[in-house]
Amino acid sequence: MDPDIVNLHPLRVMPKTIEATCYNQVRLSLLRLGHPLRVPLPEHRGLEIILENDHWLCVDSAFDDQPIMAWLDFDTRRHNQALHEPVPCELRLYHMHAGLVMGSALAAMEQSLSIRLADRAT
Repeated sequence: MDPDIVNLHPLRVMPKTIEATCYNQVRLSLLRLGHPLRVPLPEHRGLEIILENDHWLCVDSAFDDQPIMAWLDFDTRRHNQALHEPVPCELRLYHMHAGLVMGSALAAMEQSLSIRLADRAT
């Protein structure tokens, strides 16, 4: 895991569950498009998610990649046998307004990844 993310002090830490479709799409994207993979979130001006195998970091690219939130510590023990099941993880919030975009950021990321994967397939 990136040492920078370990050294960041979050404002809040909470358990989260990532839907299997979202988690699987990220894994597929990392395999096909490489990593780290930066995904702009068009619905959230300036926000991007930097995808790695062991963590996903949402940053504000307009402010020198200031961390907004991160999903990490994915519990994939069961997921290897059941790809349809949600994946538990930890969500760390680094910005006081991160909670306002944490759900919509993942949806925007999925949409961007779908477009990139489709473009690559053609």
